[in-house]
Amino acid sequence: MTQVLCVAGARPNFMKIAPVMAALAETGIAAQLLHTGQHYDAAMSDSFFADLGIPRPDHHLEVGSGSHAVQTAEVMKRFEPVLESVQPQAVLVVGDVNSTIACALVAAKRGVRVIHVEAGLRSYDRSMPEEINRVLTDQISDLLFTTERSALANLRREGVDPARVEFVGNVMIDTLHRNLEQAVPSVRTLGATLPQYAVLTLHRPSNVDDAPTLAALLDVVGEINRTLPVVMPLHPRTRGNIEKFGFTAKLDGLHILPPVGYLEMLGLMRDAKLVLTDSGGIQEETTALGVPCLTLRENTERPITLAEGTNTLVGPHPEAIRRAFAEVMAGGGKAGRIPEYWDGRAAMRIAYKLKDWLPMPKGVHALSGTRIV
Repeated sequence: MTQVLCVAGARPNFMKIAPVMAALAETGIAAQLLHTGQHYDAAMSDSFFADLGIPRPDHHLEVGSGSHAVQTAEVMKRFEPVLESVQPQAVLVVGDVNSTIACALVAAKRGVRVIHVEAGLRSYDRSMPEEINRVLTDQISDLLFTTERSALANLRREGVDPARVEFVGNVMIDTLHRNLEQAVPSVRTLGATLPQYAVLTLHRPSNVDDAPTLAALLDVVGEINRTLPVVMPLHPRTRGNIEKFGFTAKLDGLHILPPVGYLEMLGLMRDAKLVLTDSGGIQEETTALGVPCLTLRENTERPITLAEGTNTLVGPHPEAIRRAFAEVMAGGGKAGRIPEYWDGRAAMRIAYKLKDWLPMPKGVHALSGTRIV
């Protein structure tokens, strides 16, 4: 009998689901893995499964790309028959992508309990599709696991019963701890030795879909590159827009890479002097690594990386980016500290909680845990 059906769909999910699947197996909780196929490119999906040792999915929906509405609807349509066939005791979703809300909605409407890992994070920016996904998933979840204590206050304000909330720490940091020794040295990924360099990742629509914003960001990055070499794994969406807007020349001099696997990216971040990003997960990973991070967004749903970590919010504003970059070069940037429960044990805390929370499978004695013959 499958007790938990775990859902992953996009690259940010894979780093979160890997330690959860391992912890469920270690504690004897019967689980299956479903991949929605929201990220379908092998460079952004298959390599992560291989790098992280995630078991081959039991189910693959092969949804592919589309608008938010189309993608969410397609996941729901394809997920429902699987849910009906598997009949798990609970569905576990992670993060805030379209697959998260789609599968949570289907499960809730069919009376299957929903578990949300990484609950309660808020940017308070409803123009971000991820924010809508976070808020709605939390409202229909039966058990909510949080990465930082401030998330409980967010959930309380939205009327979520604190009895449904459990602070366990950050499963993405579990994955980082588990894989840091296997991280690919930056010299191998780059094919060259750079004594010091910065890493840049850009993919959010607010930064890459608007031509003036993208132009300004690439221009200031070009300035930084004259002082500190900039390494940029280029997201397919970003590459497409750079070509569409005629900005290819703005990449001249940068160290451009194709999308890289998890172990390559981990090595690049670990060895970097500075990271510039609009990714949520990278804000957390740089804090865990102690590497200064400049976040190219107006807000963040991960405030602990600002309050306790190495993250500085600069937005897509060239002057703010220049000032923060100068501070890193002059003084090394924010040192920060490791937040509470970012210790590599978050997934095991989840598994231990689920051992108590899940109903006992049919035919198993409630006291001894042995199967009744």
